[in-house]
Amino acid sequence: MHGYDDVRTAPRALATEAVHAGRDDLARQGLHAPPIDLSTTYPSYDSRGEAARIDAFATTGAEPDGPPVYGRLGNPTVARFETALARLEGTEASVAFASGMAALSAVLLVRASMGLRHVVAVRPLYGCSDHLLTAGVLGSEVTWTDPAGIAEALRPDTGLVMVESPANPTLAEVDLRAVAHACGSVPLLADNTFATPVLQRPAEQGARLVLHSATKYLGGHGDVMAGVVACDEEFAGRLRQIRFATGGVLHPLAGYLLLRGLSTLPVRVRAASASAAELARRLADDPRVARVHYPRIGGAMIAFEVHGDPHEVIADVRLITPAVSLGSVDTLIQHPASISHRIVDADDRRDAGVSDRLLRMSVGLEDVEDLWADLDAALGTPARPEKGAGPARRAARPQGTPSHSTPAAVNRPLASTALRPSPSHPHSTVAP
Repeated sequence: MHGYDDVRTAPRALATEAVHAGRDDLARQGLHAPPIDLSTTYPSYDSRGEAARIDAFATTGAEPDGPPVYGRLGNPTVARFETALARLEGTEASVAFASGMAALSAVLLVRASMGLRHVVAVRPLYGCSDHLLTAGVLGSEVTWTDPAGIAEALRPDTGLVMVESPANPTLAEVDLRAVAHACGSVPLLADNTFATPVLQRPAEQGARLVLHSATKYLGGHGDVMAGVVACDEEFAGRLRQIRFATGGVLHPLAGYLLLRGLSTLPVRVRAASASAAELARRLADDPRVARVHYPRIGGAMIAFEVHGDPHEVIADVRLITPAVSLGSVDTLIQHPASISHRIVDADDRRDAGVSDRLLRMSVGLEDVEDLWADLDAALGTPARPEKGAGPARRAARPQGTPSHSTPAAVNRPLASTALRPSPSHPHSTVAP
């Protein structure tokens, strides 16, 4: 239906792909900005041909050749975003949905339709993902395990293994390559929302499915809700069929905003990550903070546990926005045990490392000194250590993360990565 890639002839760096993927055909059409196609239906005087294309879609889920048919079947503006995201993640295709949860639901429905309702999952996950699996509202059954127990937890009816790395909200990391190996023939679904393809590309490490809440970093401005699954073309066809049947389609305006968001994704992630690394370092040295979680691969997310009342910190920020979600240009802070992970059983939540004193912060693009001034004030009167009181404390390691010192972890460069078929991403996770 689109075919926006036919002018690309050579591998390109991540920053270049972010700007040009999904837009390669524009100059030939005399366009600079991508058009927004808001049509819900499309005229066709060849009803026999249209019937044949619909039959073909029903068989394979492949995007119909020729002009669009109906908005629930596909949209040219959304297709541009799907093309671009697949290129950034290094997969054959991607399929966009109305939200991240709609995207995850579609994956579960694809596997359930094949009689594979059992899921093996590693906590922590995003709270609503955890709830969807635990509640079994789509007929799924879940076995929770740690990464080392994945192979043993597999059953003949296991349709999916799901992990999130870095995880929401503790930023715990797993060795994706080792997990993918443990999955055998069962598809690994890696939620890459926190890292984005700027920091890691799970498909290069063996994940068959890469999930994003595109509401977050991919959109990047807090004004669009969407989800997307990057995968091979075979699985994409099944996802399109589920999307058509259930109606969880992405609005064309959202697709346009997401494509625009991708163009600045590398710049935004790297700038926010630099500020987050500095804030993590300062929080780790602050006596008012009990523990800091910051991932080995870097990123713009920080989690930290305070000695005092976390609700008072939420109430006292003035520049930082106290709100759920993440990945926007402005910095957001929230209390997971009260909001994003409230739906998870309290004991399961704590076992996964989500303590009642944990705060999760998504660092935006503000000046780091302004952000620190706001955090410093919200944390309350500091109990400053006496001069010469000893070495600064290190940031605590997320569960399963290799040991590293905070300064070395937060100061390393985030180099651009060329999108080529085989090299591993330089910021991939490593075995714990």
